[in-house]
Amino acid sequence: MATLRDRLDHVLGVKAADSLADAFDMQTVEDLLRHYPLRYATQGQPLSEEAPEEGAHLTLVGVVTKTDLRPMKNRRGRLLKVELDAGSAKPVEITFFNGDKVSYLVKQGVRAMMSGTVHYWRPDRWNLSHPSYLILPEAGESVENLTAVRGSGDLRGLAQSAKGAEGVDVSFFEREYIPVYPATAKVQSWDVLACVRQVLDQLDPIDDPLPQDLRAERELLAVSDALRLIHLPERKSDIEQARERLRFDEALALQLVLAERRHDAAGRVAKSCPPRTGGIATEFDKRLPFELTAGQKQVIAEISDDLSAPHPMHRLLQGEVGSGKTIVALHAMLQVVDAGQQCALLAPTEVLAAQHYRSLRGMLGELGTAGELGAADNATKVVLMTGSMSTSTKKAALLDAVTGEAGIVIGTHALIQDNVEFLDLGMVIVDEQHRFGVEQRDALRAKAKDGVSPHLLVMTATPIPRTIAMTTLGDLETSTLTELPRGRSPITTRVVPARMHPKWVDRAWERIREEVGQGRQAYVVCSRIGEEEDKPKAKGRKAKPEEEKEGPTTHAARDVFETLSAGALAGLRVGLLHGRLPSDEKDAVMRAFNDGDTDVLICTTVVEVGVDVPNATVMVIVDADRFGVSQLHQLRGRVGRGKHPGLCLLITETSPMGTAMARLEAVAGTLDGFELSVLDLKQRREGDVLGSAQSGTARSLRLLSLLDDLEVITAAQDLAREIVESDPGLTRHPGLATMMRAAVDGERLEYLAKS
Repeated sequence: MATLRDRLDHVLGVKAADSLADAFDMQTVEDLLRHYPLRYATQGQPLSEEAPEEGAHLTLVGVVTKTDLRPMKNRRGRLLKVELDAGSAKPVEITFFNGDKVSYLVKQGVRAMMSGTVHYWRPDRWNLSHPSYLILPEAGESVENLTAVRGSGDLRGLAQSAKGAEGVDVSFFEREYIPVYPATAKVQSWDVLACVRQVLDQLDPIDDPLPQDLRAERELLAVSDALRLIHLPERKSDIEQARERLRFDEALALQLVLAERRHDAAGRVAKSCPPRTGGIATEFDKRLPFELTAGQKQVIAEISDDLSAPHPMHRLLQGEVGSGKTIVALHAMLQVVDAGQQCALLAPTEVLAAQHYRSLRGMLGELGTAGELGAADNATKVVLMTGSMSTSTKKAALLDAVTGEAGIVIGTHALIQDNVEFLDLGMVIVDEQHRFGVEQRDALRAKAKDGVSPHLLVMTATPIPRTIAMTTLGDLETSTLTELPRGRSPITTRVVPARMHPKWVDRAWERIREEVGQGRQAYVVCSRIGEEEDKPKAKGRKAKPEEEKEGPTTHAARDVFETLSAGALAGLRVGLLHGRLPSDEKDAVMRAFNDGDTDVLICTTVVEVGVDVPNATVMVIVDADRFGVSQLHQLRGRVGRGKHPGLCLLITETSPMGTAMARLEAVAGTLDGFELSVLDLKQRREGDVLGSAQSGTARSLRLLSLLDDLEVITAAQDLAREIVESDPGLTRHPGLATMMRAAVDGERLEYLAKS
């Protein structure tokens, strides 16, 4: 017998366990049983009502009614055309390209299971091309173990996995739902299935971590039943009920981690920073040349209340591009400075850190020049600290921080280094929080005095749907800015299909010249830098000719700079900015653009966030299909920041009928960042957003949908907070603690926070 905590090598043997560990990092029985099927091969009749979608994966059982072995037109060999009666209105057409190898098994009259992908070769004609197949006993025959497996591909592998001492257990293929698992080249789906069946045959009863009354209230299966039915369902309702229970487990595991974080933060001590009458914050308010929006005033009040408390603030400030988050953050910093403490602002790039430094100094004026001639009496000092600064400049910044001379310290990851010390750090602000993880935030917060935690404000201009905020940032209170400050101009976005209308691209450069002719400026954004950044060939092999031709050629910033400077934009002052420039050169290029000494800035995504040049009115994004939805929204937010309307042109060579073009049209169709953030998640698919493709690990959310499961997430959040409030550390709930560790580990939650 086996328990969830047993090691797989004790249950399956060393060889199988090592394979699962190498492929999926599985160590225990529970790791294997929570490797849920991606889908199920079914023997239903899905074809009688409507045609399947292009690319859909079908598994059919039927009788071969016709075969035709014929020569291939363009290469040697013969293909086999097959018609399969699967109970639908018309026979299903199937093509095998290795006809001579298949025809001796796939013959008229045999009963077979076939599994493959739908391909349309005419608008009204589709087939399954070269599917995997398995020859089955005749319908109505008593099912007995076969001595040999007759078939190919995945289905043959599945049959081999069902082969025992007496032969192949064909009865398994009479099941209505056959699980298909995430797999690798070395560990196929049928290998996983064989291991799962072996484990389930030995599994002891499981103590359910959820109380019976909660399961009854939510009509949830027992966890032992859910884990069996998710792998070996008898009917569709089994799959739905199992997923519902296991989905709630995932939501609760995440919310327990976040609830523990909240509880831990609530127990920490912070220095109270109440507003001070007549301080620098009051003086700053008096000098503001514009009126704050109602939303900004409300959020400033919320943050002010948090800062006045004797425990650390944990707040997320989110808002549309250009909604005025910086002015809100600055007001919070000045309230902390009035209380005699320091603030640190962490930015993800040197360009953004330098932009924040110039922006805050500009807004503060003489209030931000302490120690300089002409400084106001109650001024503070603002300093910048980045990794590529000169040694003397960095030493001066370090001294200002450790002596308390600087009230506001702005920097990149350089702020997290061990040699950076503060006299009395009272608040940490993290801009573009998704670029940083919890560990990095905590490293900066640890620079406060012993026994004290600084207040924390994290900001993002990437709107976060409520379910995602609850699932990844549930330890933070949330403030949202929805209004745009007065004076912001509308932005028009247009897609430029270069393949269909090459002259429209020429017109894009003309629009830039027209805007520059009226005294304004423009950006041209490229997806890559160029030259040595180009993809290296894999070691040990040469690229095949077809590999070299794959995909459209993208335009590098360096090449576009040279082409436009000598061509369409000749005579204009054109600058080049990218992440590989030395720090001082990047700063000089950005200053020239800020000061109006550069007409057109050709750049990469280093200008994605935080760059504020009100005179810039046009942005042309080259190869726009190479950017994500949220990234495009962020980029176009760099224009329309002044009194003149903004124009964003999305140049693409992608197919006008493809999904990439649909994504660009969607971006062009709305300026609502929250709507686009949902679209972004749908476009990328949640399996990609939270799966091994991006996180680098096979562990991620498996069943919980961040878009669709608001009710589940909300219920799990309420329950988790209630449990942690009464039982911090979950000492009285060992089952929940185990479930939490099994369903979500620290690495995965760290990735979720960055997603």
